[in-house]
Amino acid sequence: MNISKKILPLARSRWVIAAAAIVGTLIVMSLFSGGSGEHNMPMNEPMASVPVDEQAGHDMSQMVGEPKMSPIVQSNPLTPKADVWSCSMHPHIQRDGPGKCPICGMDLIKVPKQESSGMSGMEEARQISVSPSQKALMRIETVPVERRFPTASLRLVGKVAYDETNLAYITAWIPGRIDGLFVDYTGLSVKKGDHMVKLYSPELYSAQEELLQAIRGMKEMSKSGLSSLRDSAKGTVDSARDKLRLWGLTAGQIKQIEKTGKPEEHVTIYSPSSGVVIHKNAQQGMYVETGSRIFTIADLSSVWVQLDAYESDLQWLRYGQQVDFSTQAFPGETFHGRIAFIDPVLNPKTRTVKVRVNVDNSDERLKPEMFVRANVSARLATGGKVVDQDLAGKWVSPMHPEIISDEPGTCPVCGMDLVRTESLGFAEESSADVEAPIVIPATAALLTGERAVVYVEEPDADRPTYTGRVVVLGPRAGADYIVESGLSEGDLVVVSGNFKIDSALQIQAKPSMMNPDGGGSTGGHDH
Repeated sequence: MNISKKILPLARSRWVIAAAAIVGTLIVMSLFSGGSGEHNMPMNEPMASVPVDEQAGHDMSQMVGEPKMSPIVQSNPLTPKADVWSCSMHPHIQRDGPGKCPICGMDLIKVPKQESSGMSGMEEARQISVSPSQKALMRIETVPVERRFPTASLRLVGKVAYDETNLAYITAWIPGRIDGLFVDYTGLSVKKGDHMVKLYSPELYSAQEELLQAIRGMKEMSKSGLSSLRDSAKGTVDSARDKLRLWGLTAGQIKQIEKTGKPEEHVTIYSPSSGVVIHKNAQQGMYVETGSRIFTIADLSSVWVQLDAYESDLQWLRYGQQVDFSTQAFPGETFHGRIAFIDPVLNPKTRTVKVRVNVDNSDERLKPEMFVRANVSARLATGGKVVDQDLAGKWVSPMHPEIISDEPGTCPVCGMDLVRTESLGFAEESSADVEAPIVIPATAALLTGERAVVYVEEPDADRPTYTGRVVVLGPRAGADYIVESGLSEGDLVVVSGNFKIDSALQIQAKPSMMNPDGGGSTGGHDH
């Protein structure tokens, strides 16, 4: 009881002292505010303009209901006389002593007094300025925009196929029965003129008999004095010969029939070309009708290579381009050909386009259905033209791309008129005379799917200053992008640290890559 009696007066005296201190502070504040007795100091006044005692008064007044502002996130600059500690990732974070960034947790760094503002405060919407030390910590690197021919190397896959223009078919030109097959399995190599099928046909037998009768009639009419009768008999013989010829008999077979004077019960069908039998559609003893296909023969002295190209590859491909490819059957060996056809229709299932390459295969080492890996290199000029030194200013066959001429003329293979390579998408002149496009490294562009943003360093600024530009990109060529608009030759574009610059703009609610209109931060922080 004695202790409580002693403590109670002491506590009361401390509360009285505290209340007196509050009243005294309020009186001092009223004096500095002009004696009005109102505490209406704006929250956005600079901290450097308020005496230390008044700052204490603010803190006491906030205890009675006024909101308290954190000195870490306020946007007002510190006094120029004090040392400033800032975050290299978030330059707007500034304190008067060491510590850690409240956003990313990195240690704050000391900024020299002449560089204490952190950013220039320029009014441009997409512009930001940093100190040289912050630039070094953000690892910002720039390269100049230049004009040059970017080279794209396309890697395509496909397989070897038959040259459809070198396929030959053995068909039945008359109805009949197959009594013999001299080639009874596929894959057999044949030469032009080899016997293939022995066919019996009553109609063909009758046609031979008609020829023999016409010959006997012509001999009898040769004794007649009337020239008209002799001419009529000769015309009948010629018609019978033409009938047998159109039914597939050779000139030698027809002469043999005339020589023996007896019709043949069977007729032999010979191969019309050299190649490999790839299909056999008939069996011995089978009856066939007119037009029935018996054999298919493929000439493998030239083959096609069918490649699959994606939509993004088409802007680099042209008719007549050189293609290099390899196969697993011959590792380390490179084959060559030229693009002869680009399918005008896209495959809706694979989303690819067939690209056909004509390849010489005189040694017949390339086999149909072999898988190949191809490479196509191309350089683009301004306007989307492909620069090719071998085809600039040349004339080429529209059906056979291997036929290239310095002057106009006709194709020696198909007889078609040669066309200018310029009409096929090639540059008319060599690379020395064609304007090169504007090119930037791919790392310089920030892509959102809707736009592309590039940060450019201002050359005449007192401190490192960067401005964001929305650019229109053309096709990508390896590690480069072709720029259609938005940049000029010689501009310094940021290739490293551009994400950090964009993040700083987002925090300041300025237009950025993800937030082109500016405003609130997309990161969810509200400082």
